[in-house]
Amino acid sequence: MLGDLATPCEIFGRVRNAKGEPAYEIRVCSVSRRVRSEHVGFEVPWRLSSLDRADTVIVPGIDRLDRPIASEAQNAIRRAVRRGACVASICTGAFVLASAGVLDGLRATTHWMSARELAQRYPLVKVDPDVLYVDNGRILTSAGAAAGLDLCLHLVRRELGAEIAAFAARAAVMPLERAGGQAQFIAYQPPADQGTLIGSLLEWIEQNLNQGLALPILARRVAMSTRTFCRRFGEQVGTTPAAWIARARIARAQRLLETTDLSVERVAEAVGFHSSTVLRERFTRFLGTSPHAYRRSFSSS
Repeated sequence: MLGDLATPCEIFGRVRNAKGEPAYEIRVCSVSRRVRSEHVGFEVPWRLSSLDRADTVIVPGIDRLDRPIASEAQNAIRRAVRRGACVASICTGAFVLASAGVLDGLRATTHWMSARELAQRYPLVKVDPDVLYVDNGRILTSAGAAAGLDLCLHLVRRELGAEIAAFAARAAVMPLERAGGQAQFIAYQPPADQGTLIGSLLEWIEQNLNQGLALPILARRVAMSTRTFCRRFGEQVGTTPAAWIARARIARAQRLLETTDLSVERVAEAVGFHSSTVLRERFTRFLGTSPHAYRRSFSSS
């Protein structure tokens, strides 16, 4: 992805050491000299042999998740990891690292739209779709697009200190560290009624989030005992009723914060939380940011 390639060049290219000299030598490398992205084609000056001497290797995203990863690239990444280089991916570049086997047993992230696919293809990778980046020490992964900026600034701060990283952040006109994580950007998918009792119940819950939704009430609506209901719900939905309802309420609160000027107290009441305090606590737990901060970032009013 062209943006993923430009991001590290932009950030590391702006970094200066205490003497005002460039702190990094940047080399763009590929298997072949000519590379074509979706919009442009260009010549790459360096081959993958440069990875054998690099201190930091950044792997950009791929445009198609089914694109075969060249064995030369996988081998070069494995060699870099074995000799202790810092290897990081941006966006769907995590699929490249996973194909090379260097993410096995590690926590990792990628763009939230591709996180489920990463987990399914590579079950040994512990995929976390909610964060902007994951630092495992020598191997790092980041979420999509702008999260690559966060990852690169994190690497600069880790290697050269907060003062130099802060200067690079100001030069790129962005904060050194963004509040919250990727979770606040994930698009909520409403339940799809698949003709089952649980599917119909999920739709009913969506329409009645401001009501009391205790387990006995839900179980009665599908004519099951509480124990049977909890078991069937877990089998079909993959989580507990309480966790699903809490996430649905947070999603509704997000929508109200984006599209209305209702106070946080009124939003809490509208989505079924007992108080604004409960909304703030759940909002922070699920999304890593506060309702007020979320509204400032995403309000359309």
